[in-house]
Amino acid sequence: MYRTHDCGEIRISDVGKTVSIAGWVQTIRDLGGVVFIDVRDQYGITQAVVSGNEKLVDFVSHIPCESTVTLTGMVRKRDEETYNPNIATGEVEVFIDKIEILGKRTKYLPFEINSSSDVREDLRLQYRFLDLRCDKLKENLILRAKVLQYLRSQMVEQGFLEVQTPILTSSSPEGARDYLVPSRLHAGKFYALPQAPQQFKQLLMVSGIDKYFQIAPCFRDEDARADRAPGEFYQLDMEMCFASQEDVFNVMEPVIYNTFKTFSNKEIEKYPFPRITYKDAMLKYGTDKPDLRNPLVIIDVTEFFNRCTFKPFHNRTVRAIKVSGHMSKGFHEKMLDYAMSIGMGGLGYLEVLEDLSYKGPIDKFIPNDMKKELLELADLKENDTIFFIADNLKRANELAGQIRTELGKRLDLINEDVFSFCWIIDFPMYELNDEGKLEFSHNPFSMPQGGLDALNNMEPLDILAYQYDIVCNGIELSSGAVRNHDISIMEKAFEIGGYTKEQLQERFGALYTAFQYGAPPHAGIAPGIDRMLMLLTGEDTIREVIAFPLNSKAQDLLMGAPGKVSNAQLRDVHIKLDIKE
Repeated sequence: MYRTHDCGEIRISDVGKTVSIAGWVQTIRDLGGVVFIDVRDQYGITQAVVSGNEKLVDFVSHIPCESTVTLTGMVRKRDEETYNPNIATGEVEVFIDKIEILGKRTKYLPFEINSSSDVREDLRLQYRFLDLRCDKLKENLILRAKVLQYLRSQMVEQGFLEVQTPILTSSSPEGARDYLVPSRLHAGKFYALPQAPQQFKQLLMVSGIDKYFQIAPCFRDEDARADRAPGEFYQLDMEMCFASQEDVFNVMEPVIYNTFKTFSNKEIEKYPFPRITYKDAMLKYGTDKPDLRNPLVIIDVTEFFNRCTFKPFHNRTVRAIKVSGHMSKGFHEKMLDYAMSIGMGGLGYLEVLEDLSYKGPIDKFIPNDMKKELLELADLKENDTIFFIADNLKRANELAGQIRTELGKRLDLINEDVFSFCWIIDFPMYELNDEGKLEFSHNPFSMPQGGLDALNNMEPLDILAYQYDIVCNGIELSSGAVRNHDISIMEKAFEIGGYTKEQLQERFGALYTAFQYGAPPHAGIAPGIDRMLMLLTGEDTIREVIAFPLNSKAQDLLMGAPGKVSNAQLRDVHIKLDIKE
């Protein structure tokens, strides 16, 4: 009724044919008696032209841009000097015989389509339906659809069964705040939106589903970051029966590799991906999300400086980063300014001179008989510079990681044409929170290395877990673990984490009960799809790969959420608001 061809498929072979196309009017060029009109849809752009019919020329010249139209006419070849090599239909045009406005734009555009990069993000999100008309965002959505289809096909090929798990469930501590949904039928009780399908996928394993996956929506009430969307996100959730950590790696590595290889032209090292222990990652890179494109490595020089006379470094963890090559004038001062901006008291450094002596503010505090030792310890050469970071252990790691990243950026050491993957393994089972209390450091459902014996006989902070993350270019793509399926290990693990047996049964009653009916060993992982797409598209924020994202304040500016509801709706779900205006 509206079109015989889309706006991206007409070619030279169609010259002489009468066609109909429909789409949005992108531009109109009135040359006085001859009017050119570009019509756009999801598939491309076609140029149409009208002349010789005064009434039709006048009508076309007054169509508001971004209105929708359908037009019919004969395809003709453009003059060679007017070819447009930037579009697939650039050799042809449609000579308009008739045209109809289907949806007229009657309001001023809040911003020009395809120029939204210069527009305030909140305005873009308020008019997201216009923002999505932009080529870049549309291409991101098309890529998203293709990636999802590809991920599904790879999982199915490996024998995984796609199973949907509930959206309305019970509240569960998963590391972030739940979104709560009040019950109308059960006064005073609440559902929660799942932070992840964690318990359900483990229950599927107990049910005898051998290999499960789904493209799972996850809901967490947490603050936005560039690589994290507030509210909801999606992950490729998977779980396997009778599986070890190695089994998960063997499944997931080709899926990740093939996906990035298929949808990107960047260089990717073939799997198996490097495996780095959490302890080594924190030492060498200052983070459990290392960007391996950055060649700089952090070393520990704590013991060395405890033997020096530089008192600010005594009884502190001291990390060092060696940078090879000549520094530009003022570089050290600029790095000092950066260090101060992230809360450091200063940034010590030494330059290595031609005779392998040192130049720098802390040179005089290193005894002469120890200077050669430092050369060997840090493998220093002529023109190298070594930077020093000192603080308590946790803070020293964090700050050294930030200095490493900043050095990599400022010295242009990071290859932007590479995807560099690694596994972070052997996470600690427990950590101390800010109040000094033990809590799970990663996933409470993980199997401790050493099982019940480790829980009974080791210091909690020394216990490692079968937990693993996959990291790409400094971004955590997914977390996973070998799950705890043994009821006695589960009870002891949660006891150390501060839960009583009664709390365990109350909060995780389904799993607790299921594990008493013959649970298989199982393991899984859940790569974040939004983050994968952010990397594949090269976007700076995750909101650019989501059709209708919340803004950084967790607001949907298009639909007006969160919004107020009527008193009648509140009464239905037995809620009375207690808000002071």
